[in-house]
Amino acid sequence: MKMSQLFVQTLRETPSDAEVVSHQLLVRAGYIRKLTSGVYNFLPLMWRVLKKIETIIRDEMDKAGAQELLMPFVQPKELWEESGRWGAYGGELMRLKDRHGREMCLGPTHEEIITAIARDALKSYKQLPVNLYQIQSKFRDERRPRFGLLRGREFIMKDAYSFAATQEDLEKEYQNMWQAYTNIFNRCGLDTKAVQSDSGAIGGNVSHEFMVITDTDAGENDVFYCDDCDYAANSNHAISNLAEAVTDGKEYFNKTEIIPTPNCHTIEQLAEFLNIPSTLILKSLVYIVDKKPIIALIRADKAAEETKLLNAIGGLDIRIATSEEIAELMQNHGFSAVPGFIGPKGMNDVQIIADNTVKDMKNFVVGANQTDVHMVGANLCDLGMSELKYADIRLVEAGELCPQCGKPLKVTRGIEVGNIFQLGTKYSQPMNGVFLDAEGKAKPYIMGCYGIGVTRTAAAAVEAHHDEWGIKWPLAIAPYHAVVVPVSENDEQQVSVANEIYEKLKSNGVEVVLDDRAERPGVKFKDADLIGFPFRITVGKTITDGNVEFVTRATGEKQVLTPNEAISIIIETVENTK
Repeated sequence: MKMSQLFVQTLRETPSDAEVVSHQLLVRAGYIRKLTSGVYNFLPLMWRVLKKIETIIRDEMDKAGAQELLMPFVQPKELWEESGRWGAYGGELMRLKDRHGREMCLGPTHEEIITAIARDALKSYKQLPVNLYQIQSKFRDERRPRFGLLRGREFIMKDAYSFAATQEDLEKEYQNMWQAYTNIFNRCGLDTKAVQSDSGAIGGNVSHEFMVITDTDAGENDVFYCDDCDYAANSNHAISNLAEAVTDGKEYFNKTEIIPTPNCHTIEQLAEFLNIPSTLILKSLVYIVDKKPIIALIRADKAAEETKLLNAIGGLDIRIATSEEIAELMQNHGFSAVPGFIGPKGMNDVQIIADNTVKDMKNFVVGANQTDVHMVGANLCDLGMSELKYADIRLVEAGELCPQCGKPLKVTRGIEVGNIFQLGTKYSQPMNGVFLDAEGKAKPYIMGCYGIGVTRTAAAAVEAHHDEWGIKWPLAIAPYHAVVVPVSENDEQQVSVANEIYEKLKSNGVEVVLDDRAERPGVKFKDADLIGFPFRITVGKTITDGNVEFVTRATGEKQVLTPNEAISIIIETVENTK
């Protein structure tokens, strides 16, 4: 391809709505253009990257024994009602009606469709196990689409679904997909870590996310990991062992009483006023879960993790309550406390859930539902709660101890590019997806689900591989392997040699661009770095001595080589990535 013919427009300025590096560079380098909120046009350079990622995925999935199919993007309401997700999925499900008034949705995922396919075709245990996959566009109506391709509304995804007769077979396929994913991301030039995660709206009891570890702002989740063992988990799933803390306040309070605590709105202010460690304070947090208020109790030196809390309650949507909602809650129960002074006593008709850290607390401090007042020396029996549900709703912090080996946990940021779930019978049971076992008994398929975000993988690669000048594509997924740049279009020797190099590379299977534009050398070099060609051969004045400049984008290394030496390096390197 010649640069004069390549459909690309580079930008020198960063778009005002581009928050993260991948979004900024993909727009500036001419890979994507925004159509509407969270929806992008994939221009020719981007499409080449995406097709290469898809090719790697197909190769590894096929090697792993999966079979490709393609399912409809538009899905009928009836199947989603069978699974119970039509009313449960939330606002991310884009619902619509066809001309006959039939309700449909744009597929954010395909569990219902694939289960319907399987129940019509997989009738016997002799046909199992089976793994079916597709690569297709999806749509989720995100409330706040952001970060470009990392959290868009329309995206391309590979989703696979396995059907097994036994849990043992499911676990074998789970490990099979784990290895396939490891191979895929390694071939894409991405260093990933498989971490325990929450299953979210997909469901299932066991799930892992494949995270690209990054220190950029694009990292969506904290990943807690241990250097001394293989423990790694997303923040919404991570657990830890806590160091010993003061949880019995007997030496501070010799009786249970309500005392004034003026202007102690924060944990820090309250601890300082009472001269106690924060571990002796029981914190009461008000959330709105599925439009109803709930109270979460946790030791005050720790924070609640909302996904854990939501799962413990069994809800679908969660947010912290506003000050107005808290005031209404207090008024409905005959109280007038503002945040900082709220407690569970007298709130018996409100669902209350306590973190496991609360179990060991004795003679503690808690809000008395009256502004500027707290109860001290309190115990759970003093709060009038007939039955209290405990769960792990705590956000882990760096430095807490690994649950497997006891060493301090570390934390980093990660971008999810893939996920695997053991679904069990979550979809096959309600949708009557059954097979006959060896005894002729009908049993539901035991299912697994395995997703890779194709567009997210491309964006994550940019987050992981870039510098101040532009993208540094891994060779295997770069839109082109190399660019040849003649410094002067008016120098016949430079133009002639550049064309010779270009033709030799093409004839040897190298995807190469010849920058034949009548532009200043600086413009050509900046565009080459911005677009992210892995190799650049510059044909300049040194060609009179038989040499060219050879630049490796990943390392920035510059070498003076003969044209044939440069050509040989590229051909050999490209061949080794196949």
